[in-house]
Amino acid sequence: MDEVLLRSLTPGVLAVLVRRGADFAAAEDAVQDALLEAVRVWPRDPPRDAKGWLITVAWRRFLDGRRAEAARRRREDLVEEEPAPGPVSGVDDTLRLYFLCAHPSLTPSSAVALTLRAVGGLSTRQIARAYLVPEATMAQRISRAKRTVSEVRLDRPGDVATVLRVLYLVFNEGYSGDVDLAAEAIRLTRQLARVIDHPEVSGLLALMLLHHARRAARTAPDGSLVPLAEQDRGLWDTRAIAEGVDILQAALARDRLGEYQAQAAVAALHADAPRAEETDWPQIVEWYDELVDLTGSPVARLNRAVAVGEADGPRAGLAALAELDAALPRRTAAAAYLHERDGDPDTAARLYAEAAHAASSVAERDHLTRQAARLNARGR
Repeated sequence: MDEVLLRSLTPGVLAVLVRRGADFAAAEDAVQDALLEAVRVWPRDPPRDAKGWLITVAWRRFLDGRRAEAARRRREDLVEEEPAPGPVSGVDDTLRLYFLCAHPSLTPSSAVALTLRAVGGLSTRQIARAYLVPEATMAQRISRAKRTVSEVRLDRPGDVATVLRVLYLVFNEGYSGDVDLAAEAIRLTRQLARVIDHPEVSGLLALMLLHHARRAARTAPDGSLVPLAEQDRGLWDTRAIAEGVDILQAALARDRLGEYQAQAAVAALHADAPRAEETDWPQIVEWYDELVDLTGSPVARLNRAVAVGEADGPRAGLAALAELDAALPRRTAAAAYLHERDGDPDTAARLYAEAAHAASSVAERDHLTRQAARLNARGR
């Protein structure tokens, strides 16, 4: 069985059922039944039109379910409404499905789970393993999300920005369980880019490709984190970088700058430097200025302060950092780095140790702890 093909067809099939009048929850269940039937039947009897086959089987499963619940007249109406088999265009329906799964009425975690299930075609078990939660917990989350969107009417254009935030949340989960969520997010964003012409969709796709290109260099063989400046750039995926840069340049040429395009521009400048010492930090500061203007994000301000420290010297960076909230995540780690560059290893070691206590992951904590230990050992 071609699992990738099945998953790529899932959103189009589900979207057709919803457009025909099926409520989201029942339609999603019917599509999952059709996928299971495909796994059983296709190896020995592959269909000529895979999508049409899935639509036909899913619609019949939906009708079967409604027949068991609905009154006789409604059952007969639904049977009469069954369309004749044939090719179905799902472009607009697929876009509608993205908007539905990322609807603002859902929590971010629910939107992510529903997107992976309904648009990505992943099983509940796969999603649960990826997010390290029990399958029953994820099943309840998805069921609640389906009930919520079943009551939603998309009588206005969907919010592209919300969809992109959900996809970026998926991408940032990286790899866990038996699903590569970063690769899955790239696949879904490519799919979205095919059905909507929007520069920020291109910007997000470029950003994902440029970050994903550095994946092999981000960790050492023992699993420890490798900072960007220390990464072996020979391990970077040059094809992904070239594709990301091409997509970004086409998006920027439309002169409708957004936050994902600005972030991708920063990533492209890092990718363009043959060595860390050759990074164009002044231009990176300019892009962070754009990003701060667009979003006002404290994280963007933090990253800008570090870039200022590289472009104009560590004291300039520390001055920019002093304007930020002391409780901002990773601010202490950034201050430690800039103090070390400013020739103050004692302060840097103390701040690295403080940052390690507040780290959000084991890998980050271990990295910061090693930095503190390195400086303390040097001072003895």
